[in-house]
Amino acid sequence: MDALSRAGSSSARDHLSAPSSQARAPAAPWARFSAWLECVCVVTFDLELGQALELVYPSDFRLTDKEKSSICYLSFPDSHSGCLGDTQFSFRIRQCGRQRGPWHASDRCYDRGAPASLQRELAHYFGYVYFRQVKDGSVKRGYFQKSLVLVSRLPFVRLFQTLLSLIAPEYFDKLAPCLEAVCSEIDQWPAPMPGQTLSLPVMGVILQVCIPSREDKPECSPLKQCSHEHLLPAPVILTSVHELDLFRCFQPVLTHVQMLWELMLLGEPLVVLAPSPAASSEMVLALTSCLQPLRFCCDYRPYFTIHDSEFKEFSTRTQAPPNVVLGVTNPFFIKTLQHWPHILRVGEPKMSGDLPKQVKLKKPSRLKTLDTKPGLYTAYTAHLHRDKALLKRLLKGLQKKRPWDAQAALLRRRLLELTQSFLLPLEQYMASLMPLQKSITPWKAPPQIRPFCRDDFLHSLEHRGSQLTCTLKGDWLGLYRRFLHSPHFDGWYRQQHREMAHKLEALHLEAICEAQNIETWMKDKSEVEVVDLVLKLQEKLVRAQGHQLPVKEATLQRARLYIKMVISSLPKDLQAILGPP
Repeated sequence: MDALSRAGSSSARDHLSAPSSQARAPAAPWARFSAWLECVCVVTFDLELGQALELVYPSDFRLTDKEKSSICYLSFPDSHSGCLGDTQFSFRIRQCGRQRGPWHASDRCYDRGAPASLQRELAHYFGYVYFRQVKDGSVKRGYFQKSLVLVSRLPFVRLFQTLLSLIAPEYFDKLAPCLEAVCSEIDQWPAPMPGQTLSLPVMGVILQVCIPSREDKPECSPLKQCSHEHLLPAPVILTSVHELDLFRCFQPVLTHVQMLWELMLLGEPLVVLAPSPAASSEMVLALTSCLQPLRFCCDYRPYFTIHDSEFKEFSTRTQAPPNVVLGVTNPFFIKTLQHWPHILRVGEPKMSGDLPKQVKLKKPSRLKTLDTKPGLYTAYTAHLHRDKALLKRLLKGLQKKRPWDAQAALLRRRLLELTQSFLLPLEQYMASLMPLQKSITPWKAPPQIRPFCRDDFLHSLEHRGSQLTCTLKGDWLGLYRRFLHSPHFDGWYRQQHREMAHKLEALHLEAICEAQNIETWMKDKSEVEVVDLVLKLQEKLVRAQGHQLPVKEATLQRARLYIKMVISSLPKDLQAILGPP
């Protein structure tokens, strides 16, 4: 620990300054490391203090006291779990203080190209945990208890779990020098770039991953061939950086997977009570991922304890439960959160064999403290009928011993099709609100996007509703009515409106650049109007060059030429003020 701290601080003190309590300055020498991870933490059990933060690396990375406390408590299973040996799980905490901005160019480039559901978190940290608890006679308490935690803003659960499985066992044996070497290796990795296949060397192993892109077809994201096929040893190929085995996670709830999909779609508060942090975090992450390609816009905590700083906020009965999916392991939460509308209690997922006993739908009044049996406790009635054909195919796959990854792919594809069918009428109606291209003229402000009218949309479902593209029957109209008042509609609408506004601005810029009569337009215009045109063109050009507007390079070149032409027609004093484009 001392050697590592000295190594981290000696290199950091010379080059780093911390402008805020949350992160390092833009010129940090750990820029490549920061493209993947915020920091690495080691949490140990102290007889006097309880869980204690033993190490943070790089040592200059600053966490607030509240963040340190959250990481300590969430990095250990609670006493009810009884986890012996090695276990992996994840958590998500709210960042305290100022939110991070996209300081590095690689950050902005990643977020522009990544699917909405995989963009960096600005207000939360993910914690990926490898916990070890084994008997050790040399320790007073009789057990060695320690966690290695990767803190990141990227939701790459598969990648970071694989990385932990490589480095944690080695670290628990060799401690600080091993961790220092690993962090230095990560600091040599290329930044995550959407659409690219990367080779990431660590501890003599090469992890080969494909970073998802928003241009990928949603049905599948096959790993593209890497040009470094001659590398030895042969790379460990990860088929996904983020996808979990949905079939394994959803085994005990397959008969209710559609109801759970509806609850997620509507942003309903849900508690997942599982026997371990691993089962809890996997179920929560599986639930929040089943809406893809729709971004999950509500809060979620894969693992949550009574020591969390937000415990009071989530457990208060003076207001309605927040739109949160909460993963817990302590049965005490059944009593504390008894007023929440939906509680799912599950056992440990099975790795193979027949389909486990399915949890039953039960009324919330059946909840009992501590000894509550597995089940989905809710008064919610699903709008859509159960997909019996999907259940039949999955059961048939079990009988024929179909590979589990194939079962997971089948389930993921069906949920994707369901979400796409649901979104299609919304996307079609939204597209109808876009002004016609012929209404965009160069010398007038672009027309406005028409407002979204809920009644008009619901009326349009009669002719283009999901019932026309999806085989499932049910009360689609009722589902849309509730969705329009949910956090996910708000998030979806904001993203769609932003993209349409950018498209409209790009079309307006193209109209200006394709106009043949700019000199004629300028003849009867005042200097104020001409300067206003220059400023607007320069602003659009800056945004387009920053890839915020979908504009072709030829249009950008013509815009620069127009700006130069217009500025040259102005008096010398104005030319000096406006300067080169």
